Amino acid sequence: MNRAQIGAALRTLRTASGKEAKAVARSALMSPSKLSKIENAKLAPSATDVERILTAIGVSDKVKAEYAEVARASATETTAWRLLKRIGIHKGQQDAKALEAQMSMLRLFQPALVPGLLQTPEYIRAVLQRHDLSEDTLSRTINGRLERQAVLYDTTKSLRFIITEPVLRWRIVRPQMMAAQLDRIVSVSRLSHVDIRVVPLRVQQNDIANHAFVIRDDRMATVETVHAEVMVTDPQDVALYVDKFEGFERVALTGNEAREFVEEIRNEFLREQETG
Repeated sequence: MNRAQIGAALRTLRTASGKEAKAVARSALMSPSKLSKIENAKLAPSATDVERILTAIGVSDKVKAEYAEVARASATETTAWRLLKRIGIHKGQQDAKALEAQMSMLRLFQPALVPGLLQTPEYIRAVLQRHDLSEDTLSRTINGRLERQAVLYDTTKSLRFIITEPVLRWRIVRPQMMAAQLDRIVSVSRLSHVDIRVVPLRVQQNDIANHAFVIRDDRMATVETVHAEVMVTDPQDVALYVDKFEGFERVALTGNEAREFVEEIRNEFLREQETG
């Protein structure tokens, strides 16, 4: 079975289960039209799509593994930013929200920007404006990212963030807004199920902070490059990202030490604002 045929196979499984398409789509956190396109081979499903649909159908683990393997045969999926922009960047927020709803643990490494789940509205706007979006799309995408942040308060999940010192100093917004953004990081870090660590520049490094990546459970790593978003599902490749994350985790500041470090940089921005 190739990926072009998997849509028909999913439709057969759903029909055999007796479940309506709308119910499966709702449980799989996707629109009925998307499920219809997948089932009718008008849209090639990602590995994540297949897993969510199979879970919603309620197949056995054996059957689930058999069909999911078809999608995982192409272990790396790349979506160019220009294509995502054409489809609608705000829809990317919906997909991320669906993934975050189903995961139990998130590990996120970010060497350049404040992670989206921790961003203030002003910071989000400044980051997204580089994409030359219409005001309507910009507003919808900002709202979508803010809605995703509700996952921060789900105590059933473990959320682990590692950011580097340049993230705290990179001037995405004005000093006063940067200070507010850093306050936001400190505030969220106090949640019992959230771990935010900072890698200071003064620490000797044994690895290179190449690019941002997100690991959801141990099943999937999402990598952001200049031209595209890359989704990795091969277990051996995902393990490489887990090892990289844990390496930075060992040298990063944590707890009160991390909060004090962030607050020192926040105070620098506040002093600059006062004297500016």
